[in-house]
Amino acid sequence: MKSHIVISKATIDRLPLYFRTLRHIQEEGIEIISSEELGRRIGVTPEQIRKDLASFGEFGKKGVGYFVRELIRNIGEILGLHRNWNIAIIGIGHLGWALANYKNFSSLGFNLAAIFDVDLSKVGLTINGVEVQHVNSLEEVLQQRQIHIGVITVPAEQAQKVADRLVEAGVKGIWNFAPLRINVPGHVRIISEDLSVGLSSLSYFLSRQLSD
Repeated sequence: MKSHIVISKATIDRLPLYFRTLRHIQEEGIEIISSEELGRRIGVTPEQIRKDLASFGEFGKKGVGYFVRELIRNIGEILGLHRNWNIAIIGIGHLGWALANYKNFSSLGFNLAAIFDVDLSKVGLTINGVEVQHVNSLEEVLQQRQIHIGVITVPAEQAQKVADRLVEAGVKGIWNFAPLRINVPGHVRIISEDLSVGLSSLSYFLSRQLSD
């Protein structure tokens, strides 16, 4: 990887799309693919694909294309998916339950290592092979199981408190699904997913179409 180059967030955001699409292509039995065909499947120009990948090194052969298996491995390493990150989910409502049952975590290099909830009727249940712990034991379990990423799926009013406890326990990455801005120290990376934003964006574009 070219360490002296500043990589844009847009480029980083496209890498998982390349990775996912290439895995589907590999399942089809395709061994070599051009940037044109890859771009067609993703909806990105071939020039953009070549520019994105060139930020990290030399991939593929001119006039031949990209070797699918090799490119999957290279992009996976760029994304750090070869490191086997331990994750914990805090909050087993409908969304937390769905995430805990997501079957592709392990194939992407993520290990669901802990689940927490405050509801005693859920504590002790086993989801996807992991027993639900009471949130009172959060810090102890996070440190014992060396959790790297905390997934927050609790109600909004509890989210900041949970984030503070994750940071205190040494978690360096947070995936937040609570619909509010969470404050964390600079050394902690946080990604927020607000489901209402996506739906509102769709509503905007659909309304414009209807108006036209």
